[in-house]
Amino acid sequence: MSGNPYPLGLRLAGRRVVVVGGGVVATRRVPALLDAGADVLLVAPELTPALRAHADAGRLRWQRRRFVADDLDGAWLVQVAVNDPSAAAAISEGAEERRIFCVRADDRVAATAWTPAVTRQGPVTVAVLGGGDPRRAMAVRDAVRDLLAAGPGRLAPPPADAGSGDAVPPVRPTRRGGQVALVGAGPGDPELITVKGRRLLIEAEVVVTDRLVPGLLLDELGSEVELVDAAKIPYGPARTQEEINRILVDRALAGKAVVRLKGGDPYVFGRGGEELLACAGAGVPVTVVPGVTSAVAAAASAGVPVTHRAVAHEFTVVSGHVPPDSSASMVRWEHLAGLRGTLVILMGLKNLAAISATLVVNGRPAQTPAVVVQEGTTGAQRTVRSTLGVVAADVAAAGLRPPAVVVVGDVVGALDS
Repeated sequence: MSGNPYPLGLRLAGRRVVVVGGGVVATRRVPALLDAGADVLLVAPELTPALRAHADAGRLRWQRRRFVADDLDGAWLVQVAVNDPSAAAAISEGAEERRIFCVRADDRVAATAWTPAVTRQGPVTVAVLGGGDPRRAMAVRDAVRDLLAAGPGRLAPPPADAGSGDAVPPVRPTRRGGQVALVGAGPGDPELITVKGRRLLIEAEVVVTDRLVPGLLLDELGSEVELVDAAKIPYGPARTQEEINRILVDRALAGKAVVRLKGGDPYVFGRGGEELLACAGAGVPVTVVPGVTSAVAAAASAGVPVTHRAVAHEFTVVSGHVPPDSSASMVRWEHLAGLRGTLVILMGLKNLAAISATLVVNGRPAQTPAVVVQEGTTGAQRTVRSTLGVVAADVAAAGLRPPAVVVVGDVVGALDS
């Protein structure tokens, strides 16, 4: 059956959407469904680390098995993200019988719904369907995105032949290959990536990402872009970093435009320096694009400035992933306890009880205000305000989980009215 698609904006808040498959395609599509407020049921024997993080956080329900027809009961939409044509066809048949629209990643012709190329600018969402041609859809989407980013005063009238049904938009520009860009994706809100970072991401042929990257940024990648989930590499921390370095170098030496997309800033506990050295050692040119770090952004999103006139003239950022009494710790917690300024602790939730106790023992008053911000700048943000002496107990009682940022200091109440 032929015919032009009928465009709709689906309001999925609270409505069941079934996603079958736990690989790269699902990793790209699920964040947009969650952003829409959908009740996502994910059916797959295994998940990527990024999807597993959503399941562990309770943002979706995961059935760890193969699909069965009953999974579609009560669903409004199904997204098929498997690479088995016979399995995908069976899911399509079940959806057809139940009159549920079905998106097929493997076969757009067999699908009853298409996923458009999307760009988001604040409250504005632009979705483009290219008549079944994803490259055409992305080219138009990118042109519209650039116009929106330019602002209302920069919007230009369409060219004279824009109405021609035969006109094909130009292919999106690609930067010269054989390079690596270390791009900070920001603290969680996809709009907090820098303009340069977003441009390089759009032009990338290979994207190496991790679980702290805002998922909606991946939703805008083209289907031809190779997406490497660094968190999925099956080694210990040291071997994993070696493998990431190898992938960056290999793809760049093959002439590809590679983006290493990292949560926050590449150089703030992001191991970006190691990746730059590995590329430089192989003769691969590297561009570093700073990102908005959660060390500042999470506090700001909770209404806390890390500095404030007459309250704090300094702030110190430390990693709390190693306990204070560990021989591996490089932080002199006893010295930090004597500072009057703001202390920002990243990756410290697991060791928060030991950290806070060490600070108090070494002279930081137990009554010092403290705040813990989980998933700052995102829709899942949660905040616990407390004091240094009891903050660990309060966080445990509230059930906060990583990623979270801890801020200690008088700035916590500086903006309270």
